[in-house]
Amino acid sequence: MYKLVAIDLDDTLLNDDTKVSEATKLALAEAVARGVIITLATGRMYASAAKIAQQLKLNVPLITYQGALVKNSLDGHVLYERYVPSDVALWIYNYCMENGLHLQGYVNDQLYVKEENEFVRNYSKLSNIPYIVEPNFASILTQPQTKMLIIDEPERLDRVGEHFRGVFGSQAHITKSKPNFLEIMHPEGTKGSALRFLAAHYGCALEATIAIGDSWNDHDMVEIAGLGVAMENAVESLKQIADFITSSNNEDGVKLVIDQFILNPKSS
Repeated sequence: MYKLVAIDLDDTLLNDDTKVSEATKLALAEAVARGVIITLATGRMYASAAKIAQQLKLNVPLITYQGALVKNSLDGHVLYERYVPSDVALWIYNYCMENGLHLQGYVNDQLYVKEENEFVRNYSKLSNIPYIVEPNFASILTQPQTKMLIIDEPERLDRVGEHFRGVFGSQAHITKSKPNFLEIMHPEGTKGSALRFLAAHYGCALEATIAIGDSWNDHDMVEIAGLGVAMENAVESLKQIADFITSSNNEDGVKLVIDQFILNPKSS
């Protein structure tokens, strides 16, 4: 029944050691062998997601930057791309400079920061990608931003995110990928929009898709998929809209979904 599966990375496919278990790798490989399209749907940069796709031998378009970029992992061909509106990007930059917030910009799949600090060092280690320090950070705003990301304390980012939503309305998509990561994209730069695009690209009805995630940024993807799955470790708001709650990212939750709904569907 299910032909396309979109899987979030951090705290979903990846365990707390940022690894994919061997059991999960085998289950994904078996699903691919049966003709199911397995893709990644992540807030990470394409360069970061592609490394994991290569480990899993996934030669398919990847949903990256929260859905702002869908790009083939095999030949690097861009299928779908949306940029942060330029006026929004400039406003965000000025707000962050005035309020002492750490801001990251993403241009041509490269990460830019104004200065090196603990925030970007930890982020770089987590995502396994380098970064570029550009003291004249305003200069990169002349180029299209795939997304912008602010790192700070969760409670402060909750307030900032709510403020941004009031300012921008439908001009931008504001979400969190982790409690301390606030992300700003084009309003169509969402995992749900990208999943809808990719399903159409493959001639696959949304009813035949599965989306698996754990966080706020997975909300619209889980909501529109034929089977929306929340991890046991997911935020409560995602669990409330999910069709199915699987085990945690440290207990092969993705494998359980693949086993139950694709490899052995009669037992579901």
